Amino acid sequence: MSAAWQSTAPRVVPMTGARVEAVAAIEASAYAFPWSRGNFVDSLAAGYLAEVMLGPAGEVVAYQVAMQGVDEMHLLNLTVAPTHWGRGLGRHLLDRLVLHARGVPASAVWLEVRQSNTRARRIYERYGFVQVGVRRGYYPGPQGSREDAVVMSLHITQPPEAPDGLV
Repeated sequence: MSAAWQSTAPRVVPMTGARVEAVAAIEASAYAFPWSRGNFVDSLAAGYLAEVMLGPAGEVVAYQVAMQGVDEMHLLNLTVAPTHWGRGLGRHLLDRLVLHARGVPASAVWLEVRQSNTRARRIYERYGFVQVGVRRGYYPGPQGSREDAVVMSLHITQPPEAPDGLV
């Protein structure tokens, strides 16, 4: 992480409509086929878990959107601004998502990632996600083509119960 973050943990707050423009700008800078502003607005309206990470100056530097399902969480989007890659910010958001999943409780976190996005796939694999399938033609590609998605899952273990009277 940057020197400014070494003394304190990154600040993560709920995504709000006021921050959607900043989120959409990061999305557009990170992907050839970004989510639209409307995708983020719809996610907020649906009540999905949506968080932004703020940099030292209060600017949005990363975000995640996840949907709770029956006994699972589905990570829909996790993006770090390209100017902040390599600082552990994505891992910090994954840690938060797993803590949230444990509290639901959920037994797994699921996600899809572009087959060509080897950088993200390596990050997820290092975190403990495993490939469980492929969705053919899931993502839009250049000139009307389609790209497969790698489906990954992370089993969530619940912490052991504390003995009665101990917290």
